Amino acid sequence: MPNKILETDNAVSATKKGIADKDTVNKDEMKSSPLHKFFVSALKDIYYAENAILEALEKMQEAATTEELKDAFEDHHLQTQKHVKRLEKVFQLIDEKPEKKECKAIKGIIEEGDEVIKSTEDGSATRDVALIIAAQKVEHYEIATYGGLAQLAITMGHDKAADLLERTLQEEEDTDWHLTEIAETSINFDAEQED
Repeated sequence: MPNKILETDNAVSATKKGIADKDTVNKDEMKSSPLHKFFVSALKDIYYAENAILEALEKMQEAATTEELKDAFEDHHLQTQKHVKRLEKVFQLIDEKPEKKECKAIKGIIEEGDEVIKSTEDGSATRDVALIIAAQKVEHYEIATYGGLAQLAITMGHDKAADLLERTLQEEEDTDWHLTEIAETSINFDAEQED
């Protein structure tokens, strides 16, 4: 009887080892798949973008005229710091190292934001209108990116990563809505009255 138990234990152990080996192969195969490589590249791109946005938000807050808009940029700066940390967690969840890859799109959008600061009068509502539009361009880029990444994470079975990406997506959408509300309730009307 003891030999029978030993044989069963060995068979179970071998089966478990086979499953573990299969899981390892699937994980390795998945990491080398073109879709996984694209996903990681896109994460590196948005990781770069979020860090660049942190810097840009400080400039935008300083350039804003109204306290309401200054506060909105400050809030978004704090939120963006959380987004960077969340992305680092996403990298960790998929066994990848957080790295930045230059994002030409966000660089262009931020440069455009710098231009609107230079081309509008300091202390004017028109500058605030321009800053809101510049900030919303950033938001829309982030919304498109996080929406796509969340869906890819779901497709690849990275459910925890998808949850984090979807949480950030929701916050980006909320920020965009808040900026619209600020523009529509006062700043656009104030800018229209300027000479």
